[in-house]
Amino acid sequence: MARPHGTARVGTSYGLLGRTLGHSYSPAIHARLGSVPYDLIELEPDELSGFVRNGSWKGLNVTIPYKRDVVALADELAPAVRRLGAANTLVRREDGSVLADNTDLYGFASLLERFATRSLGAASARDALAGREVLVLGSGGASRAVCAALGDVGALVSVISRSGDDTYAGLAGRHPRASLVVNATPVGMYPHCPASPLAEETLHALPGLAGVLDVVYNPARTGILLEAERLGIPGDNGLRMLVAQAKRSSELFRSTTIDDALVDAIESSLRALMGNVVLIGMPGVGKTGTGKSLAHQTGRPFIDLDAAIELEYGSSPARIITERGEPAFRALETEVIRSYGMRSGLVIACGGGCVTREENYDLLHQNGTLVMLDRPVETLSTRGRPLSVERGVEALARERLPLLRRWADMVFRCTGSPAGDALGVARELGL
Repeated sequence: MARPHGTARVGTSYGLLGRTLGHSYSPAIHARLGSVPYDLIELEPDELSGFVRNGSWKGLNVTIPYKRDVVALADELAPAVRRLGAANTLVRREDGSVLADNTDLYGFASLLERFATRSLGAASARDALAGREVLVLGSGGASRAVCAALGDVGALVSVISRSGDDTYAGLAGRHPRASLVVNATPVGMYPHCPASPLAEETLHALPGLAGVLDVVYNPARTGILLEAERLGIPGDNGLRMLVAQAKRSSELFRSTTIDDALVDAIESSLRALMGNVVLIGMPGVGKTGTGKSLAHQTGRPFIDLDAAIELEYGSSPARIITERGEPAFRALETEVIRSYGMRSGLVIACGGGCVTREENYDLLHQNGTLVMLDRPVETLSTRGRPLSVERGVEALARERLPLLRRWADMVFRCTGSPAGDALGVARELGL
């Protein structure tokens, strides 16, 4: 979109205001909520004042780096803005004045309440957290909204930051009774993923930890959420917060009330849209054919990782293995998995041996549902597969089948037809 240069472009009613926005799910969310047309509006700092004061917009969401700047440009501040010192929502009222509000507090409160009732088994967030210690990672703008929502339910909040009295180093020793950890930093956000603000094993060293939340929503599972999952600790990302705060903003924009059921529906559809379907299985099981058919049926892009490796390195996997050996090929394969695993909304067909490198699991699982295609070992083709020929399919199966089953979120027993298998997988996943 071209820069508005201080005035809203013709037809702009609502939008997201920032400096560098890139891809955003906000237009799609607000289309479902009814606050349309909704534009992405990129402004330089010297354009901000003129646009906010004189633009023809009706309602704006505000993101980095302008959440504090717009406070001084508003005529009236909602209580949440006075409390947090930042605004993410601006409303143009009928008399032309500008109201600044902050719906991030509402959004995180919605995520927290849902997590407490569904994942912690409590009647409410207050019942789950009142009087209990919660660690909030980060001290920036998102942290303020998170801390405020936690304070509202009676939690005892400890803010962990890179500097100050309470840093990341040795935090488990200082906070052994923490019951919840919330990542309010951008660490782990696409494209620098998966990553975690905490050192490995920190969560393991918190014996009373009952849950982990992350305000980041892309990827679906950040590094800290993947670690929580490995430990069997419930976790959730910030997608609910994103949709809930948008719902509250839309209500303010249009002086209306929106049913929370619509928030549930939008969140569910976004999770399905953003998630990858990752096909794993033995060599020759039919991942490529099924993947192509599934991509066609669902309208998703299809990525065959073996083909992507050949495109990237100018040589087929079989040739690389033959000429350079399997360890060299596996290292190259991991780099291609890293590139595609962080993306969204794909159907990905993996090579049969990707499960032999443990680091590939996080790269694929961060945004994907791993579906194992399964068929009798004696029916698997060995054509063009040097490892299947050299080592034998049965030997490969003994090595890889336990890994495949451990990695799989779902095991699908093939019916024989790629199109039929794709239909079955889509049905099982609700696509």
